[in-house]
Amino acid sequence: MAKVSLARALSKLGFCSRSQARGVVEAGRVRVNGVVRRDPAAWVEMDRDRIEVDGERTVATPRVYLALNKPRGLVTTTADERGRETVYTCLTDPALPRVSPVGRLDRASEGLLLFSNDTRWAARVTDPATHLDKTYHVQVDRLADEALLRAMREGVEEGGEHLAAKAVRPLREGTRNSWLEVVLDEGKNRHIRRLLGALGVETLRLVRVAVGPLELGALPRGGYRHLTAGEKAALDAAMDTASRKRSGRR
Repeated sequence: MAKVSLARALSKLGFCSRSQARGVVEAGRVRVNGVVRRDPAAWVEMDRDRIEVDGERTVATPRVYLALNKPRGLVTTTADERGRETVYTCLTDPALPRVSPVGRLDRASEGLLLFSNDTRWAARVTDPATHLDKTYHVQVDRLADEALLRAMREGVEEGGEHLAAKAVRPLREGTRNSWLEVVLDEGKNRHIRRLLGALGVETLRLVRVAVGPLELGALPRGGYRHLTAGEKAALDAAMDTASRKRSGRR
């Protein structure tokens, strides 16, 4: 295995985050092959070096892949400086290893949010080059006509970025508002809300219902579950296909 920094090794082993690891190392709590190391940037080989924290050897934890139905009002972060509730209030099983959100949903948004302790896989899911489609159901404050749908597909320039929907179609409508299905193949910050706002449309609700082939389904609000092997394989296959198309291979 290639060498990695000591802080990164502790993160990859699932012991703590990389930022937390720096403090653990600098406090003199970490030994590598029996020698105290205080430099978080020191190089180690995870498959050869013996890494101990407080005298206990660190070993790789099993890879975990979770789907959460995020409720509205929770912040997608490990801790919030303003004291707001975070998505971790939903992850109630003490046996779960440390996992991190794979991407994010803003506080007002709901729906499918992935978690994992597989940092390489998570980086691949969120890499803009992967172009893994994400599907949302969005309630807007008006009856959507074809002009609005066309404008969303064509996109707008906002904040120095081009914002557009890969696909959009009407789902249902009431007397004063309507629901749209919106597909993105990129994940710019608050993408849909900014796009609609630039078109003079207010987003009333935003629910992510799918990431690639993985659907939210009947998972209850605030509930989470482990991905099945088949679901994980389907996500990986979707990313492989997107990568081949992007590179021109078949």
